Amino acid sequence: MRDDPPAAAELAAGGLFLDRELSWLAFARRVLALSGDRQLPLVERARFAGIVAMLHDEFFMKRIGGLKRQIRRRSTKRSLDGRTAREVLAACRAELLEQSRLLAGSLDRDLLPALAAAGMPLVAHDSLEPVEREHLRGYFEQAVLPILTPLAVDPEHPFPFISNDALNLAVLLPAGAHGKERFVRIKVPGNRPRWVPLPAGAGHVPLEQVIAANLDLMFPASPPTAVHFFRVLRGAEGDPPDGEDESAEALREPGSILRQVSAELKARKFAGVVRLQVDRGMPDEMATWIGRQLEADAEDVYREPGLLALRDLTELEAEARPELCFPPHRPAPHPRLRALPDEPGAMFEEIARGDLLLHHPYHGFDDSVLRFLEEAAADPGVLAIKLTIYRTGRESPIVQALAEAARRGKQVAVLVEITARFDEAPNIEWGQLLEKEGVHVSYGVRKLKTHVKLALVVREERGRVRRYAHIGTGNYHPGTARVYEDLGLLTADAKVCEETAAVFNQLTGATPPGRYRTLIVAPKSMRRRFVKLIRREAANARRGRESGVVAKMNQLQDPGLIRELYAASRAGVPIWLIVRGLCCLRPGVPGLSETIQVTSVVGRFLEHSRLFRFANGGEPEYYLGSADWMRRNLSKRVETITPVRDPEVQRQLEAMLEVYRQDNCSAWDCQPDGSYRRRHPAPDEPRRAVQEILRARAAGGPPPQPAVTAPESPATAGR
Repeated sequence: MRDDPPAAAELAAGGLFLDRELSWLAFARRVLALSGDRQLPLVERARFAGIVAMLHDEFFMKRIGGLKRQIRRRSTKRSLDGRTAREVLAACRAELLEQSRLLAGSLDRDLLPALAAAGMPLVAHDSLEPVEREHLRGYFEQAVLPILTPLAVDPEHPFPFISNDALNLAVLLPAGAHGKERFVRIKVPGNRPRWVPLPAGAGHVPLEQVIAANLDLMFPASPPTAVHFFRVLRGAEGDPPDGEDESAEALREPGSILRQVSAELKARKFAGVVRLQVDRGMPDEMATWIGRQLEADAEDVYREPGLLALRDLTELEAEARPELCFPPHRPAPHPRLRALPDEPGAMFEEIARGDLLLHHPYHGFDDSVLRFLEEAAADPGVLAIKLTIYRTGRESPIVQALAEAARRGKQVAVLVEITARFDEAPNIEWGQLLEKEGVHVSYGVRKLKTHVKLALVVREERGRVRRYAHIGTGNYHPGTARVYEDLGLLTADAKVCEETAAVFNQLTGATPPGRYRTLIVAPKSMRRRFVKLIRREAANARRGRESGVVAKMNQLQDPGLIRELYAASRAGVPIWLIVRGLCCLRPGVPGLSETIQVTSVVGRFLEHSRLFRFANGGEPEYYLGSADWMRRNLSKRVETITPVRDPEVQRQLEAMLEVYRQDNCSAWDCQPDGSYRRRHPAPDEPRRAVQEILRARAAGGPPPQPAVTAPESPATAGR
C-alpha cells in the first residue's frame, strides 16, 4: 500500500472529487425526502417543504451568483471534479429545476390534499364560498389596503426597483388616454401574515390572492384586466469559487471595516438578479418584459407550477392542531447544573470539579451557557468577561448580560464578526450598542473572518485569579440553540483557558498568533495539526496498531485533507465521516477510499456540531470546536478546536457517537457517485433515530415509539 497522499493530478484525472455545488444540492434532496415521509407529522412535512424552498433561495443568492460572476470574468478556474463554471451552472440549474418539479408535485398530489383532509387546507381564493370571500374582503380593506403602494410604469414613471426576496403583483389596468394597458407593480407586504386565516379555523388563503381578488377597492374606476405574481432573488457575495480569497474585496484595503461593510450592504440591495420567478399563467410577453426591465438573463426566468415563495411554509401555524406537529421540545437542564443553588459562584465551583459537556438542543442553553454569562456578570468575584459574537438573536439576553457586566465595572471585551453573511447589519448594531455601554468592542481581523465560538471568564478566588472557558461549535444565539444540534465544553482546564486568553489577545489586540500547544487554531496551525493526526492513524494501521478516524462536521471540501483521508484509507484506516451537508470526498472507491463511510443525518434539528475522534493506537483522542474541513475554515478564518481530556466527557462523547452509528432511519449513506441512500429498519427491527434517542436520554426517559403510518411517498424520495 502507498503511504503518501495521491497527487492532485492523479485525483483530478480519476474524477475522485465530487462537485461542491451538486453535493450541496444533494442535501436539499435529503430534506425534500422528509417532506414526503409519511411517518413524520403532517405540518412538519409542510415545513420541510418550506425549508427546501429556503435552501434553494440561499443557493441561488450565494452559489448561482458566484458562478455567474466567474463566467462574466471569463475565469478558467475549474471545480474539483474538473468542470468549468458554465458546466457547473448548467448542471445546477438542471438539478434545481428537477427538485422544484418534485416539490411542486409533492405539494399538489400529497401535502396539500393531506392538509385539506386534516382540516387545515391552503385554500385558493377563487374556490371560497361567498361568505368567506366577504370576510377576507373586510380583512383586506382594514388591515392590508392602507399599507399597499401601487407603482405605475409609464413614460413618466420608470420601472420601479424590485427588492430582494419580495413577492409582487404584476397588475394590468385598462387602456388609458395613451391607448395602452397600464402596468402597475404592488409589493406584497412582509409585515402581514402570508397565510390569511379563514373564520372558524377553516384553513388559510395566500395573502397575494386576497390582494389580487380585491384590487377593485384600490382601482374602483378601472378594475384590473389581469393580475399575475412574480418574485426576485438578487445575488449576494456568498462563498468565493474554490481557491479564492473569502474576504470581501473592500476588506483587502486599509480603512474602516464598519464603513466598508456598510457600503457592501448598500451595494447588495442593488445586486444583479439571479432568479426571477413568475406564476405559470403569466404570458410569455409579460415575463420577458419584466426580465428585461430587471436586466435578468433569459435563463434566470423560472416559471413556477404552483405558489411562489414556498419558504413561507415554514411559518404555517398549527397551534390548534398539536397532533400534526412534533411534540413540544423542552431542553433538559444538564444533570450537574439541575440542582445547583442560585448563589454567586455556584456554577464556577461546579465547573472547577470537572469539565461539563453540553449537547444542545437536548441540554438547555439558557440554564447553561446563558447562566454562565449572567452569573459572571453578577458575580462580584468576576473581573473580566470576553466573548465572540458571530450570530445572535434580536433580543439577545447575552448582549444584555455583557452590558450589565460593563455597568458593574467589569472588564468586558467582545469580538463582533460583522462580515457574518446576512447578519452584518444586526451585528453592527450590537457592536455599537455595547460600545455605548462601555464594552471594549473589536470588529474582526483584517482579511480573516472570525468564526470561533469562545467565551472566557476571569474570576478572583481566594486571592488568586482563575479562568473559566466555554468552547463551542455553535453561535451564542438562544434561538438557534433550540433547533441546532451543537456541542459545548465548559472547562477550568488551566492550559485550555490560558490559550483561549491568547486567542482573544490575538483577536482584539492584533497581536501575532502565538504557538498553541493545546488548542488547535486556524489559520495558524489547524491544517498542519489535522494532517499530522490523520497521518499518525495511517502509520498505526501499517504497524498493525488500532487506528481509526471519526469526524463529524457540516461540510467537507478541503482537497488537501481529502487526499490525506484517501491515503489513510489506502493504509487500512477505518474512517467514518458524519457530514450533514456537502461532501466532496468519494467514499467506497475500491483501492482508494473503500474503508471510508460518509453518513448524513437529517432530522428535526439541524446537525451543526464539529467533533473529531482519533483512535491513537487504543488511547482515543477527542476534539471539538468551530471548524469544518473546508478550505475557507482552515486557511481563511480564525477557528478554534479544543482537545477533550476529561475521561467522563470522553465517555459521554463515545456514547453519543454510538447512537449515531446505530441510527437506522434518519441517517443517509453517501455512495461513490455522490448520491445518498436513506437507511430503513429491517421488518422486525425497532426504529432508531439518533435525535429522538438523544432527546429522550436528556429528558431521562425512553425514546418515543412512532405510530405505524404509510410508507414514504415516491414523489419526493431522495436519491
